[in-house]
Amino acid sequence: MNHTTRVSTETFRLVLLISCAHALVHVYEQAFPGVEQLVAAEFHTTKAWMGYLGNTWRLPFGLGAFAAGWLVDRFGAKWLLIAYLLGCSAACLAVGGVTSLGAMFVLMFVMGAFASIYHPAGLALISHSVPVHQRPRALGLHGVMGSLGIALGPLVAGLFLAVLPWRGYYAVLAVPGVLLALVFFRRLDNQKHRTPKAAQSHEPHSGHWGAFALLVFSGSVGGVIYAAYLNFLPRYFDPVAQYLPGIERASLRNFVASGVLVVGMLGQYLAGRIGRAGRLERQLAAILLVLVPLLLAMGVAPPLWRPLAAGAVSLVLFMQQPIYNSLVAQFVPAHRRSFGYGISNTLTFGVGSFGATLSGLMPTDWANFLALALLALASAAVLGVLLWWQNGPRKTPPA
Repeated sequence: MNHTTRVSTETFRLVLLISCAHALVHVYEQAFPGVEQLVAAEFHTTKAWMGYLGNTWRLPFGLGAFAAGWLVDRFGAKWLLIAYLLGCSAACLAVGGVTSLGAMFVLMFVMGAFASIYHPAGLALISHSVPVHQRPRALGLHGVMGSLGIALGPLVAGLFLAVLPWRGYYAVLAVPGVLLALVFFRRLDNQKHRTPKAAQSHEPHSGHWGAFALLVFSGSVGGVIYAAYLNFLPRYFDPVAQYLPGIERASLRNFVASGVLVVGMLGQYLAGRIGRAGRLERQLAAILLVLVPLLLAMGVAPPLWRPLAAGAVSLVLFMQQPIYNSLVAQFVPAHRRSFGYGISNTLTFGVGSFGATLSGLMPTDWANFLALALLALASAAVLGVLLWWQNGPRKTPPA
């Protein structure tokens, strides 16, 4: 009994430690949306170019995950996670010296490339450390920490932009990366992933690659929605600033965005609680269908209703992640798990990165959120095909 309790405690500590790195990668992801209007003003450019710049961070964030997954399967997670942390920290420091928009494009690409290491390394490490029946809950905790990072991004931006220029904000972000890298160096083992004995008998030994392909296609569409939603979220709250003129505008829109994104943490938690093996595909399809009218509501919400409309989308949008990541683990055999998460994140974040460009080119909020609602509907339809394929031609669901 004591041994079981000890292992459970160690596993929880590992999940929590890895989840801190998850939170930080999303703080880095949210750094640019928090300052994009200030960057546009300084370099005298347009919202469309800010969409391209956001896309430049997100594209390597996705594409680099494929190589990272391959490397993690062979060399373990420790050194790759340290490289992610130190690389992002160095890029944040370098932003302090940029003098041109072109230099910003280069540094956004570099930072996105280092950040791409996190997901295939962190997700595989968690999936191999937690028994199958506890995996949705563990991934729910992991997702909650990711949502915390997403929410902290604009909150920290709002606080520091009140006293620092936007370059100074980036310099501040270098500090937690260096500190967490030191913790990983001291505390994290570099042994390759090993599935717990309690989970081995339930792990698939062969992949359900056709189901995985449909899942990742649906996830890629969802990634476009995710990037489009986040990249201009503080800008979406600009009209709210007229009702609170005493607060600095750049800080206010980030504070509102942070509050909205905190709601996403509740969505992650709920999804981790309700996720059940055998029902995950239906649950994910239902989440996407609920998202459709909520996105349409964001497109027509008047200024004072915008936080409520965006909060409802945040709640449902972030419910996808624990269930989606549990399905990846279900369809991919244990010995290829990092590779599977690498492919998933390559397509989800790589293809999804173009959501920033899509949103930047849309002429109105209504056009933007109508397009995103149609994409949510299409993603749900792909999951419907997956369910039909599993329960029709194949007759037997995956293990």
